[in-house]
Amino acid sequence: MASRYWAVSLPVHNSASSQLWNQLQERISKHSFDTPLYRFNIPNLRVGTLDSLLSLSDDLAKSNNFVEGVTHKIRRQIEELERVSGIDSGALTVDGVPVDSYLTRFVWDEAKYPTMSPLKEIVDGIHSQVAKIEDDLKVRVSEYNNIRSQLNAINRKQTGSLAVRDLSNLVKPEDIVTSENLTTLLAIVSKYSQKDWLSSYETLTNYVVPRSSKKLYEDNEYALYTVTLFSRVADNFRTSAREKGFQIRDFEYSPETHENRKQELDKLVQDQERLRTSLLQWCYTSYGEVFSSWMHFCAVRLFAESILRYGLPPSFLACVLAPSVKSEKKVRSILEGLSDSTNSAYWKNEDEVGAGMAGLAGDADGHPYVSFTINLA
Repeated sequence: MASRYWAVSLPVHNSASSQLWNQLQERISKHSFDTPLYRFNIPNLRVGTLDSLLSLSDDLAKSNNFVEGVTHKIRRQIEELERVSGIDSGALTVDGVPVDSYLTRFVWDEAKYPTMSPLKEIVDGIHSQVAKIEDDLKVRVSEYNNIRSQLNAINRKQTGSLAVRDLSNLVKPEDIVTSENLTTLLAIVSKYSQKDWLSSYETLTNYVVPRSSKKLYEDNEYALYTVTLFSRVADNFRTSAREKGFQIRDFEYSPETHENRKQELDKLVQDQERLRTSLLQWCYTSYGEVFSSWMHFCAVRLFAESILRYGLPPSFLACVLAPSVKSEKKVRSILEGLSDSTNSAYWKNEDEVGAGMAGLAGDADGHPYVSFTINLA
């Protein structure tokens, strides 16, 4: 599927739009046969006055950037969630129709956007609907990211350096000696200082149980050792160990605490999976809604710009093309050849047209026809 399309309108003057369409098809087929070309079916919308169209131009420019931005924001969120979940859903859709097909076979939704409504009312309605979806997206993503942050924090504690990580999943009940007089301490020893530890720990203070140190775990930087000694000399041992460069970690084994942490972790994992699935399904649905709104907005924009450029009554051919980069100049030449530029400055005698057209023209500047780009990705 193409990811970049041109929405174009050509003025229809002395010939019927069907005749102009046939000429366009023939020339594209002859000179740029690899360029997909489709009719873009825009209904007869309510024109209103020239002043209303000109005042709408600023809204069209701003709203187009906003609606397109939200569309891409949801698409990127879908891509991230699918990547994390290992899902490849294929093409995004609008009510089951791939987005490129929705664009190239566009049909105006009269029930949602009555054609007798003023153009400003349609544009404001689209903007309002998309703004609500964006607000909902922010809330849902924030909730999902909050759970992810909590899980990441726990994972860092469980997988980080022995100097800072949680030790509860490394220490078993049988590793700890606790009695009225004896206690077990946990020492973090540099990987390259283990011989020093084993040769010196019994002499760091009095009343250390001989040969009581046992290595429980080792990572890339440190090793975790136990040492058993009399409780009343524990503080002295900590001080002496610190002076030798050994870190004594505060730790108290508690089966209840260990089980509570495990349950908390399991619940967070389940919550993350639930929220990710819910957010992904919401994004699929909302992307379809926003994309549909965007295409209706593009139809309004093409209609309004065509009236401002060609005049009344509405008489133009609207189409969508997807030229390759190497075919762009050739396609531009074909479009200009079919444009009668004598009427493209229809409103030039109106002083205020300059400002209005500046806001609306977009990438139509320099062409005797209306044209703007639709980027699907």
